[in-house]
Amino acid sequence: MEFSIATLLANFTDDKLVAPKVLEKKLGCQDKTSLRKFQIVLDALEKIGILVKDRGKYRRVIEEGVVEAKLRCSSKGFCFAIQDAEGSEDIYIRECHLSSAWNGDRVLVKIIKEGSRRRSPEGEVRLVLERANPSVLARLKQAKNQTGLAAYKAVPLDDRLLFELEVNSNGIALEEAIDYLVHVEVMRYPLGSYPPVGRVAQILGSDAEDANDLDIVCCKHDLPRSFSENVMKAAKALPKQLRKADLKNRLDLRELLTLTFKAESLQREQEEPETEEEGLSTGASPVEHAFSLETLEDGQWRLGVHVADVAYHVPPDSPLDREARKRGIAVFLGETAIPMLPEILAENRCSLLPEEERLAISVLITLNAQGEVLEFEIQPSIIQVDHQLSPQQAQEILDRNEDSALSPVLDQMLALSRAVKQQGQQRGAIELNLPATQYGVGQFPFDDEGLLGVIVASPRLSAGAMVTELILLTNQIVAGHLQALMVPGIYRVQPKPDFDDVQELIKLADNLGMNLQLQNEEDVRPQDYQGFTQQFAGSSAERVLTYLLQETLKPATYSTTPGPHFGLSLDTGYTHCTSPVQRYADLLVQRILHAVFEHGRDRRTTRVKESVNLRHSSAKGQINWNVLPPEVQHELEEQLSTIVGHLGDREKVSQEAEEDLAGLKKAGAMKERTGETFPGLITGVQSYGFFVEIEELLVEGLVHVSSLKDDWYEYRSRQQTLVGRKNRKQYRLGDRVEVQVKSVDYYRQQIDLVAVGGGSEATNGDDEEPERSTYNPYLEVDR
Repeated sequence: MEFSIATLLANFTDDKLVAPKVLEKKLGCQDKTSLRKFQIVLDALEKIGILVKDRGKYRRVIEEGVVEAKLRCSSKGFCFAIQDAEGSEDIYIRECHLSSAWNGDRVLVKIIKEGSRRRSPEGEVRLVLERANPSVLARLKQAKNQTGLAAYKAVPLDDRLLFELEVNSNGIALEEAIDYLVHVEVMRYPLGSYPPVGRVAQILGSDAEDANDLDIVCCKHDLPRSFSENVMKAAKALPKQLRKADLKNRLDLRELLTLTFKAESLQREQEEPETEEEGLSTGASPVEHAFSLETLEDGQWRLGVHVADVAYHVPPDSPLDREARKRGIAVFLGETAIPMLPEILAENRCSLLPEEERLAISVLITLNAQGEVLEFEIQPSIIQVDHQLSPQQAQEILDRNEDSALSPVLDQMLALSRAVKQQGQQRGAIELNLPATQYGVGQFPFDDEGLLGVIVASPRLSAGAMVTELILLTNQIVAGHLQALMVPGIYRVQPKPDFDDVQELIKLADNLGMNLQLQNEEDVRPQDYQGFTQQFAGSSAERVLTYLLQETLKPATYSTTPGPHFGLSLDTGYTHCTSPVQRYADLLVQRILHAVFEHGRDRRTTRVKESVNLRHSSAKGQINWNVLPPEVQHELEEQLSTIVGHLGDREKVSQEAEEDLAGLKKAGAMKERTGETFPGLITGVQSYGFFVEIEELLVEGLVHVSSLKDDWYEYRSRQQTLVGRKNRKQYRLGDRVEVQVKSVDYYRQQIDLVAVGGGSEATNGDDEEPERSTYNPYLEVDR
């Protein structure tokens, strides 16, 4: 079954009846097998009371006390159901009430016991909506079946998955893979008293270190490394050349001098190599946006940001669209990229290649010398890229290390980006000074604010940072225009940090000799963080303080309601629209713009003579009618409301996979350096030990308190310090230490360190009643 129950139920809103034919189309059920499975699901949902059938159509039944949530389980057997809505209570689920659901699954939970002041509400899983583990990483074990014959079981490496799978023989010599690490596809989930059944898809190695780290990450997070035959067929069926009909009603911008900035090529994951004749690239990364810049009178500029019109090539509910929606986002694993769309589309027809005519959506912005937006328009267009530069080539030209006819336009773009940057700084936009190699300054594949939701500062405004400023401006403008037109939208929002977390940051900063103050003692504003980072600059504790500040930031999420973005200091809304090849959210924003282009009503009624230009900034404040027809408006609202949660989940999977690969590589490198000694910085202190960053390698490890044999160390939370009871030696947040690499757990990416020098001496002012519950149990036994 290609669709999940969550995907099916997402099509039921507002207690309306939905015809099976409509669902079949949206879910891609076309052949007899998929149609039969589809009908089985409908019958089952009707039988358990989730759906009701009325005159051949279906309606969803919303039960009181039943909520949708995502399971988070522990290795101890208990779980919590986490609701999507911020501020909602987590629901405690006992193991006996899991009903075959696994960690990470999206479920319907029925509340069976209300919560109290001290206890969470309790619930039971009513229905599994979407499985999070279609495959698992496991260790293969030998067993015996009921007849005494040899059989095999797979034990998941993730100890939060509380089960074993029976493994079917599928042509692989499993007897030679006993105790090996394997990738197991789930063929059948638990059913009553019957255990789950799987098949070995790949034998990875005798242990995690023997296996390929890319294989481990892709298997662990179930990242698809190829496209189905149906999807590839749809991609290849698209016309290879633009037709006259494609150019209809588009602004012709082919005469504009247009530049693209293309990062170094990534290796694209693909099951079988294709030939160039079939339109597939051999490893290039897609170029999704291009730039043009014209100098106007009175020192004004006309900036053009041209985004590949992917929505034109990927119709809604087509095989390509369903696959892109399922993946949600491209995943970047080191030098390898797992794309959202097939290469034949992503890196050819939807990539802005030099000397090739391409369809685009162009945001044309008029700005003054101070970087203020005077007016803008958003148009479907046709463009032709004249020059393609890598960030390094652009920087060489800007630095005058290379003579080029492009120097004047690059100089002007740099000046414009600096003016735009200044506008953001005056608004309160935050910049963090973090290691470039750790956070990918200028290398983030989407060229925007990145995963942190804030700009990571570079020593100077480089070519990569220049592009980022212009992309941020474009995203901001498109978000504002969607609101001005009062059409549905998908926005990027970032809530302000919790006040208590900021107060804790201020206390810790005070311990490090930094006096931080809020402008308003009862509220947290971006301007406060901007001021904090300015105070950090040049301080000996800048790195640690920046890490602490970073930890207080809340993650940015997608929402159908415009809201503030704390990191960018925006109150009026922000969106993502410039990477439609690699993010499904951006593709959805393009569809909304196309709906305005094709169906937008530029006047209240046909009797009104004067119209409003729906593609221009002048439309703001002039519209008091529904721009889109009711059926189009409603369909977009339904689609966006049902997908924002999925997009957030896919983004989180992508982030975790990228972090996993980086962690494995660091663990592998540190295992080879076991026994070596390095200088480091204490970046965190807990009752069980302190974390040390080896700065030259940007690797973090733990010095466990049990390894501190010279004294009994007490934890003092307010100072973030471990203090020796007798020798008065302390290990404090921000202290420099010498550490030795003791051991490395490769799969868990845990690096154990031993302190061999450094720290500081506690003074009387550091005295504080220790937390007795955090005494070192290991030292207590030793004594």
